[in-house]
Amino acid sequence: VQLVESGGGLVQAGGSLRLSCAASGSIFSINTMAWYRQGPGKQRELVAAISSGGNTKYADSVNGRFTISRDNAKNTVYLQMNSLKPEDTAVYYCAGRPSEQFGSSWFEYSYWGQGTQVTVSS
Repeated sequence: VQLVESGGGLVQAGGSLRLSCAASGSIFSINTMAWYRQGPGKQRELVAAISSGGNTKYADSVNGRFTISRDNAKNTVYLQMNSLKPEDTAVYYCAGRPSEQFGSSWFEYSYWGQGTQVTVSS
């Protein structure tokens, strides 16, 4: 399985970005997809997750501002980020796992992309 993120960049506070994650390879082995992020000097944290059935989970810090979605026909997961804040600055990673369950930690995800940088200026 290969995951490739795109869509990161530099944006001013209050702006929006849309991240994409394209999956290829043995994609039948992926049920749950997620976006994680890791800011400077911080631990990797869950941003949002989505099951193959469309159930979603969000971190409290992004709930109401970010939306995760997936297009199974295109094997792509998206993260729409609105009302961005400087504290959203991080490398954003796409992740996948075979289980339908969201998982409680990043190490429960088997597949990872290379990451895309998101920088929000104040």
